[in-house]
Amino acid sequence: MNKPLILIVEDDAPIRNLMSVTLEARGYRYIAAPNANSAILDATSHNPDIVLLDLGLPDLDGVEVIRKIRSWSNMPIIVISARSDDSDKIEALDAGADDYLTKPFSIDELLARLRATMRRLNQQPDAPTQTTFTNGQLHIDYAAGCAYVKDEELHLTPIEYKLLCLLSRNCGKVLTHKYITQEVWGSSWENNVASLRVFMATLRKKLESQPDSPSYIQTHVGIGYRMLKMDN
Repeated sequence: MNKPLILIVEDDAPIRNLMSVTLEARGYRYIAAPNANSAILDATSHNPDIVLLDLGLPDLDGVEVIRKIRSWSNMPIIVISARSDDSDKIEALDAGADDYLTKPFSIDELLARLRATMRRLNQQPDAPTQTTFTNGQLHIDYAAGCAYVKDEELHLTPIEYKLLCLLSRNCGKVLTHKYITQEVWGSSWENNVASLRVFMATLRKKLESQPDSPSYIQTHVGIGYRMLKMDN
């Protein structure tokens, strides 16, 4: 089975070359784009399996690239950026990014993120013990892969949806950071725990009517998260 086709979008030539050589050495197929316009053209013409996207591009901000790709495709987008503020991560994830890796990054971690993304692409949905879940005004249709609050569909990224399903299937239980990151990313990298915090913020923003006072997902500081049981 062929390795996936990876689109590298990076204007810094040394970093772009490092990523290209790393992928080639491990048998991945890749295309490298130095700017946003080339990236969008390559994405439409080659339909890559995964996009590795820098945000600080010379001709267009990477967040706009995410929005343009999301207007026609759900291909996984992993952001690799020097922007480390939570606000930057949230903006990229809200625009439709699936994952976020902060520079400087470890090659081993980048490869682990790629493997985790490929597992999500190839993974057959688990056969749930139930096909739907209702908790207060939250309703999840596992078979259809959709979630609703007050009968309004939530527009979630794949990771946000996976987090929501993981919490819902363990409703009332505290799930540790390590358990969640193992289930979602397949590893417990320190960067994954930081990403988890950002993903939870974006998920709450979409799920909760008052994200600063959440009623569905409770934080257990230093431990993890729990979905609270609501009155149906």
